[in-house]
Amino acid sequence: MAKNSAIEWTHHTFNPWWGCTKVSPGCKNCYAEAFARRVGRDIWGTRAERRFFGESHWREPHKWNSEAVTEGVRRRVFCASMADVFENRPELTPLRERLWGLIAETPALDWLLLTKRPERVLKSVPWGDKWPANVWAGVTAENQRWALRRVPLLLELPAAVRFLSCEPLLGSLDLSAWLIGTPRVDWVIAGGESGHKARPMNPEWARQLRNQCLAASVPFHFKQWGHWRPDDAAAAPMRRRVAIEQPDGRTVTLVRLSKSLAGRDLDGRTWDELPEPRGA
Repeated sequence: MAKNSAIEWTHHTFNPWWGCTKVSPGCKNCYAEAFARRVGRDIWGTRAERRFFGESHWREPHKWNSEAVTEGVRRRVFCASMADVFENRPELTPLRERLWGLIAETPALDWLLLTKRPERVLKSVPWGDKWPANVWAGVTAENQRWALRRVPLLLELPAAVRFLSCEPLLGSLDLSAWLIGTPRVDWVIAGGESGHKARPMNPEWARQLRNQCLAASVPFHFKQWGHWRPDDAAAAPMRRRVAIEQPDGRTVTLVRLSKSLAGRDLDGRTWDELPEPRGA
C-alpha cells in the first residue's frame, strides 16, 4: 500500500493482500513477484500462501477519503498493485467482501480494479447491473491475443470507467473497434517492461495505440519506456543495444537504460491524459 504512489496514473495504491498466480505472458517477469522476493516473501503460485494485513492497513483509505473531501478533489486508488482482486482462492472471498464495503465507505476515492481475470468479475462483485460510481474496471491487454479474450468481457461490466493497461506491451494491438460506440473503452494506459529481464517494446506498438486513441478521442497515458527506449546520441556507447525490425522493413535500435533515464516521453512529449471521474 502507498499514499502518493510512484505509479504515474494513480494517486494511491491499496492491496487487500499480496500474492498471485501467473496467467499470461505479461506475468512472466512480474515486478510485484520480484519485489515480494526482495523483501523475503514467497507468495507467488497456486501453492504459496498470500500475505495479509491488519486493521491499520485497512484504515488508510478512510484517511485518504477524508483528505480528498477536505481538499475538494477526487483521488484515484489502484487496487491492487501486488495482487489480483479477482484471483480464485476461497480464503480471499472474505477480504473481497470487506473491500466492497471499504469502497462504499470512501466515495471521494475512485477505485481502479485492474485484473487479468475478467471472467470472474461479475460472479465476485455484489453490485449486479448497478455499480458504484467510484469503481473503474480495467483489464490487462499485453498483446492482441489477450485483448481478444479480455476486452469483450470488460465491456460487459457496467463500471463508471472501463480502462486497459497495455503494459508490458508485448505486441501490436488494434483496439479501434473497442474505442468507439457504447459501451467502449474509456482510457488506455501503455508502457514498456522494466526489470532485469525486461523485454524490449517496439516503439511503433506504442505509437499505434496513441494514434488509435487520438482518432477515437479516448484518453491515452504513456506510462514508461521501461528499460529499453529508442537509441540516441546521448546514450553511452557501452550500453547494450538491440535492433527491432519495423513492418515497413526499417530497423530501429533500442538502448538499455535505467527506467528513470529511459523516461516516458513519446515523440517529444508526455501523454498523461485521463478520463473524467464520475464518482458522486
